[in-house]
Amino acid sequence: MTDMYTQLDNPIWNALSTRQNQFSEGDDLARRFQSDIGPLAGLREQSAVAYQSLGRLFKPGEPAVLFLEEEPRLPEGWNLLKHDSLVQMICPNPPPDSAFGKASDVPWEPLGIADVPAMLELTALTEPGPFRQRTAELGGFLGIRHAGRLAAMAGQRLAPLRFTEVSAVCTHPEFRGRGYAQLLVAAVARTIHEHGELPFLTSYAHNANAIRVYESVGFAVRRTLHLAVVTPAGA
Repeated sequence: MTDMYTQLDNPIWNALSTRQNQFSEGDDLARRFQSDIGPLAGLREQSAVAYQSLGRLFKPGEPAVLFLEEEPRLPEGWNLLKHDSLVQMICPNPPPDSAFGKASDVPWEPLGIADVPAMLELTALTEPGPFRQRTAELGGFLGIRHAGRLAAMAGQRLAPLRFTEVSAVCTHPEFRGRGYAQLLVAAVARTIHEHGELPFLTSYAHNANAIRVYESVGFAVRRTLHLAVVTPAGA
């Protein structure tokens, strides 16, 4: 791996402090997405002063979602609500036609602001990760419809330098098993390559089914990260 891949060691911080600064708030120690985009936040490093800066960005009781290189080291005054292992995967080459799988003939379409109600309904049902009223502004969302219903979707989220994350991959339970997730992940990843960037994504390490889908598109595991959902103590 070349040095450019170090951008992915702290992907949320590197996205919010560079290309996605316009979607963020914070300082040179901690940044977060604006609340109506999502709860993801990044620390320049795990330190008491950085967590102090982070605490100023979240309302009482509001959880912050972190992707960390090392296990969470929370200073006094913080609660760990969730800790899990993630695999980070990259797609070094554009997905070939064969990567689109058995649903390769199914049409997909771009999703935009007008589709937000349907996107919110689908993500609330399937829980692919945080998705809020303005998450769609991050762009690159594609969907598959059946009789006007949004059956599946995938899009883009984090954008550190030279990389773009594939995210919000989800399929309505009535339409699972048809290969829609593989198709949309391949389509989003190919679009990212066409823009001269490299696709990456994160998955729970225990989600073997999702990892198999991503591998079928051309993604490979790069490293593990720690997911930490934290909130100030007493909030």
